Amino acid sequence: MSSSTASRKPSERNKENTVSWQKSSFSEAGSSCVYLAADPTGTIHLRESDAPDVVLTTTRNRLRHLISRIRANAYDHGHG
Repeated sequence: MSSSTASRKPSERNKENTVSWQKSSFSEAGSSCVYLAADPTGTIHLRESDAPDVVLTTTRNRLRHLISRIRANAYDHGHG
């Protein structure tokens, strides 16, 4: 995934503002929330409620792979 920041062109920022953000069903009330949106090109955008101006972009396949690795605890190295 690549991070998107304020260095984006205005036209790219406007495109993101037109996507429909969906809140993760795993986000609890009153906590930090993860939001996801897909634009017309199929690019997936992710952001967190604590830092809504920071948007990560990825593809469906890369996001699918990340989620499957998380579900398999592939990133759990005994921390936390």
